[in-house]
Amino acid sequence: MTKTIAAAGSIVFAIGIGSVAAWRGAEAVPAAPVPVVVELFTSEGCSSCPPADALLSRLGSDPIPGVQVIPLGLHVTYWDQLGWRDPASLQGATERQRVYGTIWGEDRVYTPQAVVDGHEQMVGSDEAGLRRAILSAVKRPHAAVTLSASADGDRIVTTLAMTAAPADVKEPLDATFFLTEDGITTVVKRGENNGRTLHHDAVVRLEQRLDRVSGAEPVHATVRGLKPEWRRDRLHAVVVVSGHKSHQIYGAATAALQ
Repeated sequence: MTKTIAAAGSIVFAIGIGSVAAWRGAEAVPAAPVPVVVELFTSEGCSSCPPADALLSRLGSDPIPGVQVIPLGLHVTYWDQLGWRDPASLQGATERQRVYGTIWGEDRVYTPQAVVDGHEQMVGSDEAGLRRAILSAVKRPHAAVTLSASADGDRIVTTLAMTAAPADVKEPLDATFFLTEDGITTVVKRGENNGRTLHHDAVVRLEQRLDRVSGAEPVHATVRGLKPEWRRDRLHAVVVVSGHKSHQIYGAATAALQ
């Protein structure tokens, strides 16, 4: 079953930009894989979502030549009143999807919905379509962004750096921080997936907008809300760079939480 919702509100996210190419004499040094963000709007209450969840896990673990897929499993809240409350549901996920709805239209907000680099959306279980969109995204200019993150009690201390935006980007760039957790298993006891055991990776646990950044100087930020029950060895920090108005993603980076 697919659930649609009305689009409303707006949020901001992400950071900086520039593509990297290096040469030694006449020989090109192989470029680093281009980061491409794949967001999946999903819910444990949705019977159509488990195949999309499994695909997101595969995309995060199976390499695509020249690409670093950065998966974000965004569990929305609007299924929670329909028989099963998803323990991973996050209001920020619902709000983020609503923002995309203001761009593509209210009828383009559903589960499971995948969004590639904030530029293209499709059904989250469409593997062929997702792979085409990822390879298309690689061809667009991307920021060179680096990120480190370490735990300090209930806080996450982050440091990020980036290059300047491509010349053709005419809007300010914003940064959003995400914390994801891999290897989550849930036994669903009600709703459309009643009796099923579901597995998830890259589940977004925290989302926080960071200050807008400019220039190449390192930026330091602190994110609160780290919970002791989240497995530290399965947590990853992600920072996303996107246009303030278009919400298209121009760059991203991920790092294991130290």
